[in-house]
Parts: sequence; structure tokens; C-alpha cells
Amino acid sequence: MRYIFYLLVISVSVIGCKSDKKTEDSKELTVYTHRHYESDQELFKRFEEETDIKLNIVNASADELIQKMSLEGEQSPADVLITVDAGRLYRAKSQDLLQSFSSPLIDSIVPNHLRDEDGHWVSLTKRARVIAYAKDRVDSTELSTYENLTSEEWKDKILVRSSSNIYNQSLLASIIANEGNEFAENWAQGVVDNMARSPKGNDRDQVKAVANGEGDLAIVNTYYIGKLLNSEDENELEAGESVGIFFPNQETTGTHINVSGIGVAKYSPNKASAVEFVEFLLKEDAQNIFAGSNYEYPINPNVEPSEILKEWGEFKEDKLSLNELGKNNKEAVIIFDKVGWK
Repeated sequence: MRYIFYLLVISVSVIGCKSDKKTEDSKELTVYTHRHYESDQELFKRFEEETDIKLNIVNASADELIQKMSLEGEQSPADVLITVDAGRLYRAKSQDLLQSFSSPLIDSIVPNHLRDEDGHWVSLTKRARVIAYAKDRVDSTELSTYENLTSEEWKDKILVRSSSNIYNQSLLASIIANEGNEFAENWAQGVVDNMARSPKGNDRDQVKAVANGEGDLAIVNTYYIGKLLNSEDENELEAGESVGIFFPNQETTGTHINVSGIGVAKYSPNKASAVEFVEFLLKEDAQNIFAGSNYEYPINPNVEPSEILKEWGEFKEDKLSLNELGKNNKEAVIIFDKVGWK
């Protein structure tokens, strides 16, 4: 009798746990997102209005969200994960936190190099990692490639954030994929040797340091420049206006790009609605908001970049599969530590 009683208790407990999860017919989605922009809040509101599907938004850093999903396991309320950097999306997939998904609309918009090779995530927006240079001290014709940053002429002139930053890790991961480990290590060492100061601050801080004369070149993501040029802070505006934008490697591999992207959570019971949400974010109306509000390059080929990005001109982007950024992340971190990139 005691054995039967235990079985009944376990059965009731399991049923109780499962009842806490949303059903397939649920008219709501739980969105785990690293992004924190007003444009996203506007898009979430529009999706709710158009579909009558309620969005429960959970904001935190990418690392916190990935850890949260891992600890929650099958009981995770997450339906989708939105974060920045392909390396983080790769990490979520490698921890078995995402599931494959697709649709004709998604396939028609997102090119192969901007999506997971097994269909676990797709890109939503692009950012280019470029060289911002002091207009009054640098002739843009002196610039050419990421590799050229190691030359003697840039000694004590380069500003860049720390090696713990995922954007720098992904840039080095792309160099590993394109050129090999030895080449990548020599490049990282050369940049360290040419740094104007020890790495600190975010990308905007690097541009401000160029404006203050602490260095002549900064390695930054394009959308940070857009934010500086549209800042209400006079000092930030002046910093943005003081630099020019150069797209490296136009004669070789193309400029390194990274993305913000979205994946469907492995244990989401609302996969159809989750895919509908992905499709919504890739359609022209949503992509126009991404492009205009946050100065990111749209994924949808029918949507043009913002006017600021247009002023910088078109550029050749590296078509390396973004899966390589995740695959080579560990080796990039090892190289950074080896060469003393703080």
C-alpha cells in the first residue's frame, strides 16, 4: 500500500509540474532577451496588437539568460532567446537549449551564412566592426585591413576594449577561421604592441578617447557611432563627429560583421507562435524599425539602412559562416590570454 501511495504522490507531482507549462494553444510567448532598446519594446507591442499573442519579456544579460535556461531545464518558460553576437547564440545551441525551426519566409530572407547550420537560430540585424579614425590626424588612404593595424605606423595609436568582450572574441575567431591560428596570434600580438593604453570601457569610450587625443584609431561596431551621432549629450555628439569610418579588408575577405539573433527554446510548447514571432521580426516593417532606431544593418534585403549608415557607403562584408565565430571562440580566448590582451 505504501508503494502505491508513493506512486500516486509522484504522479500528482509530475502532473502538477506539467500543468505549470503553457499549452500549445496558449496565446502568449515568453521572450528571454538581452537587447534593451526602445525599438524592441515598440516591436513587441506591435506584435501583440497584430497577433493577439501576449509577450512576457524577461530582460537580462546573455550569460544570465543562457544560465537561467540551463538551470530551468524542461520547466523553462522561455519560448525564444534573443541576444547579440553569434558566439552567444552558438553557445546556447551547444548547451542544447534551442531547437531547429524554419519557414519559407525565413528561408527567403536570411542567407545561409547568417543562420545556424542546423536551423537553431537566425540573425535579425547586422553590425560591422570597423576602424574609427581621427579625421584631423589620420588620412583614410593610410588604412586598408585589420592586419595593417599591426604595422609600425600605428604604434601607441590603437584603442580597443578588453579581450573579455564578445565582439573582440568574435573578430579574432573570424581571423582564425579565415587565416589560421598562427596568423591570428601574430595579429593579436601586433595589436597589443600598438595599443595606446590598456583596454577599458565600451566602444563609445574608445571613440571618446580618440576625440580626446589618447589614440588615433579605434576598433568599434558601427551602431555605436550611430548612437553617438544622435546623442543628446554634446560631448558624445562631438566625439562621433570627430571620427571617420573605414571598412577594412575590402580587397580581401571583407569587413567582419556580427549580429543580433533569435533562437526558439528547446522546451517551448508554442513553436508555431514562436516561428510567427521570428517571421514578424524579419518582415519589412520590423526591419525598418531596427534599422532606423538603433543604426543596425537590416537582414531583410528589401530594407535600406538608416541615412547615417548610407552616408558611410556600401561595403563588402565577410561572408564567413557565423557558426565559425562560436566554433573558434575558445581558441580566440586562449590566444588573447597568451599575447596579454587584457
